[in-house]
Amino acid sequence: MQTPKSILLHLDSSPRATVRIRLARALADTFEAEVTGLPCALTALMRYPFALTSAPDAICIMKELDKECRDKALALFMEAAAGSPRLRWEESAGDEPWAFARRALYADLLVIGQRNEEDPDAADLPPDFVSSVLVECGKPALIVPYAGTVEEVGQTVLIAWKETRESARAVTAALPWLARARAVHVVGYGEAAEPSLGSLQAYLRAQGVNASVRVGGRDDTEIGERLLSLAADVSADLLVMGCYGHSRAREWVVGGATRSILQSMTLPVLMAH
Repeated sequence: MQTPKSILLHLDSSPRATVRIRLARALADTFEAEVTGLPCALTALMRYPFALTSAPDAICIMKELDKECRDKALALFMEAAAGSPRLRWEESAGDEPWAFARRALYADLLVIGQRNEEDPDAADLPPDFVSSVLVECGKPALIVPYAGTVEEVGQTVLIAWKETRESARAVTAALPWLARARAVHVVGYGEAAEPSLGSLQAYLRAQGVNASVRVGGRDDTEIGERLLSLAADVSADLLVMGCYGHSRAREWVVGGATRSILQSMTLPVLMAH
């Protein structure tokens, strides 16, 4: 069972970045890992391309906006990192957010923020940033919700199980948390859920993890909403699940449960594609 030793942290200039930084710092201490904080946002020129035709000094203004965004992100990072030697800042390669997915190839775990559609700064990243990074790099990501408190993660874990490669990768990535958890719950939906849950329970037992299992029902619709409801019922502070998606005409298309969780999550979610 490999614990994450290299963590890539998604940084931006929003106040919520502080929550992610503190969480990454706690993970670094728990797993004796190194965290690389990487600022990730579209440039002002990419967000406001038509501004070039409306102001003669538009490029200078946009460069200044980018610098302000970068400096604010750095200030948040330095404050929340609190001098930890395990956290370091890395300058952007200049072609974010695509560079983030490339950089993720050299990390064991990503810590990424959930997109908040009501945040004025949501346009700093493409709408499919989280799902596209997961699908492109294949590395597990701990996605942090944009609202609510995030303190200890992994004391009570809920696993959404399905007999797929994505679910198996997510469970494997979660083993360092599962080994430390006070309680682990597993749920599956659909006709074939019961026998597959028994197989997963036996696998986890061999890893030293005692998990309680439950069949969520034969109906496998609206799984995202039902998972969040169950997570609240068992007081879970971490949800583990596969991320389902593919590329179509340069657009990332994700499955219904993945999309629902990414939009409405109420707790940190460990996902893997």
